Amino acid sequence: MESTIEPINRVALELGPLTIYWYGVIIGCGALLGLWLAVRESERRGLPKDTFVDVVMIAVPVAIICARIYYVAFKWDFYSANPEKIIAIWEGGIAIHGALIGSFLTGYIFSRVKKFSFWKLVDIAAPSILLGQAIGRWGNFMNQEAHGGEVTRAFLESLHLPEFIINQMYINGVYYHPTFLYESLWNLLGVIVLIALRKVNLRRGELFLTYLIWYSIGRFFVEGLRTDSLMLTESLRIAQVMSLVWIAAALIALIIRRKAGYANHRYLDREKVDDGDDKKRGRRRA
Repeated sequence: MESTIEPINRVALELGPLTIYWYGVIIGCGALLGLWLAVRESERRGLPKDTFVDVVMIAVPVAIICARIYYVAFKWDFYSANPEKIIAIWEGGIAIHGALIGSFLTGYIFSRVKKFSFWKLVDIAAPSILLGQAIGRWGNFMNQEAHGGEVTRAFLESLHLPEFIINQMYINGVYYHPTFLYESLWNLLGVIVLIALRKVNLRRGELFLTYLIWYSIGRFFVEGLRTDSLMLTESLRIAQVMSLVWIAAALIALIIRRKAGYANHRYLDREKVDDGDDKKRGRRRA
C-alpha cells in the first residue's frame, strides 16, 4: 500500500507558461498575515498607518536576495564550479538566517531615514516575523524538504498526525521526521507568547530580543534532526552555530541596554523617539 502513496502536487496553478507553486503561495500568505498583524499593532503604537507596508515593500526583495547570498556562500564549492546556478533560485536554496539578516538591516536603515526608534519598530514586528516563519514552513512540507532522518510509519502515527502529513513524509520509499511541523508549532507557540508579553509592557527592544532567543532555541534543536543542513564543518551545522550566536547576542544586548540606560522607554509608550533620545530621556523613567 505504501508504494502507491502519491505526494501532494507542488503546483497550485498553471496559467499558460506561468506555473504557480504552493511554496510561493504559502510563503506569500505568511507574509501577508504577518503584515496585517504588524499594521494593526503599529496603529495602536502611534506609528503612521503605512509604516509596515513601506518596510515590507523594501524588506521582502532584500530578504530574498540576502537569503540566496547566504545559501550560496555556504555552498560555494558547488556554486563556484557552477556559477550559472547562482541565480537559479527557482531550483531551491535560500536560508532563513540570511533573510532575517537582510530584513533587520532594512528595518534599521528605514528607521534611521524615517527617524523612528528601530527597537520600537522591531518590537512591533517580532510576532509578525515569527508568524510568517511558522506558516512558511508549510511551504517546505509541500516540497517534501527540510525534513529529518528516517522514522517508521508507526512512529508518525504515535504522534497522532493527520494522514495527509504522514503520507507527505513518505519520500522515495522511506518515512521521515516532519521537522517542518516541529518548528512551525514552536513558532506558533512563540507568537502567542510574544503577543501576551505586549501586555507586560517590557522595556523597548526586549520583545524583539525575546523573539531572537525563542526562535533560536527551537531552531537549534530542530536543526539537529534535519538531514539537509548547511554545514560549517563536518560536525558543525551553520544554523545551530547561528542560533547560539543570536541567543548570546540577545542576552548581552538585554543586559547592556538596561545598564546603559537605552531601555528605559516601554513597549506601550507612544513617543516617537530615536534610540539616542531613548537614552537621554529614558534615564528619568523606571
